Amino acid sequence: MDEALRDLEQDLNEMEQDLEEPASPSATTEEDVFDIKVGDCLPAEETGVEGEISTVLTVPCSEPHSGEAYASGNMPDGSYPGDTEVQNFAEDFCSTEFDSFVGIPLEQSTLSYSYYFPTPESWAAGDREILCVVYDPAGDVTGSLQGAAR
Repeated sequence: MDEALRDLEQDLNEMEQDLEEPASPSATTEEDVFDIKVGDCLPAEETGVEGEISTVLTVPCSEPHSGEAYASGNMPDGSYPGDTEVQNFAEDFCSTEFDSFVGIPLEQSTLSYSYYFPTPESWAAGDREILCVVYDPAGDVTGSLQGAAR
């Protein structure tokens, strides 16, 4: 019986130590899509996602990642202009911002971009944000693509 109590006490001590040791922070964080900001970096599974989303993963830009949020802007208030108008606005905005962020025009760059944009449902809740994401179609990058000029 004494041996069983010692084993139990040892097990409890080990469990207590495990609880006291902080978990190592994860490099990947789940964020509400409305909390993503310019400078946040996204893993491959978050770049070029189609359809409605509510959360996205972010990673430190010092880690390999596929995309980086490089510009954010708001569409004018009013009634929802329609999917085509929203996407045209996003294309114009993100391509213009791309040139100044990357350092060369999109047409000369090996990089590309995608964007997050309001849906009719999010528009009704006040969402007007266009969030542009630059990425390298060839694969992951490490560090920022700001001024990459490629």
